[in-house]
Amino acid sequence: MTYRIVLPWPPSINRYWRAFQGRNILSLEGRQYRQKVLAAVLVAGRPRTMTGRLAVLIEVYPPDRRRRDLSNLEKGIGDGLAKAGVYRDDEQIDNLQIVRGELRTGGEVVVTVTELESK
Repeated sequence: MTYRIVLPWPPSINRYWRAFQGRNILSLEGRQYRQKVLAAVLVAGRPRTMTGRLAVLIEVYPPDRRRRDLSNLEKGIGDGLAKAGVYRDDEQIDNLQIVRGELRTGGEVVVTVTELESK
């Protein structure tokens, strides 16, 4: 099974979490992004929750020319997809690829999740 979804540009991981009373909690911006991911998943047609091992391709199309660490984008995207029920946990991912594309107004992320064959 393969699932492809277009998501909005995520907040940086530096803005995704906040320290509060000695704990790290999801920031307001992080909670809002999770809601946007859920809405995109529902609009695209929610798949059955994938339970097997996964390959994930994340294609990012930045909103501007600022320097960005691609690995900082993955955590919010992966957690958002898990919370939206695309898969149970990002621990299931055996193959993860992140590719930077051309600029797009507002930024965009295209995620393709493929359930791998059992061995």
